[in-house]
Amino acid sequence: MKTLTSLSLAALLATASFVAQAQPEYDQISRGSYIATLGDCTACHTTDATQPFAGGVKLQTPFGTLVGANITPDPATGIGNWNYDDFKRAMTAGIGHGGKRLYGAMPFTAYTKMSDADLRDLWAWMQTLQPIHHEVETNQLPFPFNIRSSLMVWNWINFDKGEFQPHPDKSAQWNRGAYLVEGPGHCGTCHTPKNLLGGDKGGQFLTGEVVEGWYAPNLTNSDHSGLGKWTTEDIVSYLRTGVNRFDIASGPMADAVSHSTQHWRDDDLQAVATYLKGGDKQSEKVPQPLPASDERMQLGAQIYASKCSACHSPGGRGEQNIFPQLKDNPLLNQSDATSLIRVVAAGSRGVNTDIRPTAPAMPSFAGVLGNDQIAAVVTYIRNSWGNAAAPVDATAVQKVKDNLQ
Repeated sequence: MKTLTSLSLAALLATASFVAQAQPEYDQISRGSYIATLGDCTACHTTDATQPFAGGVKLQTPFGTLVGANITPDPATGIGNWNYDDFKRAMTAGIGHGGKRLYGAMPFTAYTKMSDADLRDLWAWMQTLQPIHHEVETNQLPFPFNIRSSLMVWNWINFDKGEFQPHPDKSAQWNRGAYLVEGPGHCGTCHTPKNLLGGDKGGQFLTGEVVEGWYAPNLTNSDHSGLGKWTTEDIVSYLRTGVNRFDIASGPMADAVSHSTQHWRDDDLQAVATYLKGGDKQSEKVPQPLPASDERMQLGAQIYASKCSACHSPGGRGEQNIFPQLKDNPLLNQSDATSLIRVVAAGSRGVNTDIRPTAPAMPSFAGVLGNDQIAAVVTYIRNSWGNAAAPVDATAVQKVKDNLQ
């Protein structure tokens, strides 16, 4: 009996020891899964939900088409032959296995700010993915953009390598938000204006850019066209549910909310809001709104009254969580009206989230309004109820329509 008791105790201790050793591995994989969500890896690497992370997502850039790679551990078509050093170099230096240079569409310019601990967790999680044999030709750019050696010059001009360094005069929450926005969240990839080479324009971080036929708006703390009038609660609500009083996420941002931000921890969403609200209020040249006597405003007012006011109200007040308010809305004051034109012309459906599974939709008006009429109503909305922005003409409407083809 004494021997049996000793063996049982030994087995129990061995089991306890195994659990103690296995627990960190599970925790690391769990952390890695969350980091993949922070980075929204799904957006570029999953086209078929039955083949997660097997690549194939086409990214339309001003230079041609790039395709998201297969990042499953398949040895032949994925990253099964990579080691951690290969992975870290791709993420932080833009150099893949065998020295192949990566294009900036893979946001290594942001991921370079990620900590080694986060990268190791992410790598550990990636080793748990199901290997999927799926050949992907990532580089579909035309000559000469398909020559990867040219990226040495691109990196020299546009890339600053280095891990995120906390600002000592800022709070831990602010620094966490900065890390998320500038690093794994890679918000600047869409929201920062690009130069002729496709790199970020210096000094214009998060001030807005056209991406895939939508305008990713100004995320600075400026009052007129940025987030200055948004509260931290507005930002958290938008990222968590896809909805706040000013906007309902649609287009590429709907995908980002659906795949990524709705699943972020509350403390991380609060940190992002703290960081964005803590930015300087950059000086903006605020235009004067067009007078009501302007012919475009008069036509736009007539169209708004007959087509828009039933949902958005005569004064642009909207309906909370269903129809965004148009009154005093910084999103309507963007320097580029692409998104507003697109929504009016082609319609849009808001994002579905776990909290708000039923999303409202905006109908298309391209079949009942001509380009001049769409331009007029967009101009009217951008210059009424406290808004002020450049007028839109029929040529801009046609350009948006052409990009929808």
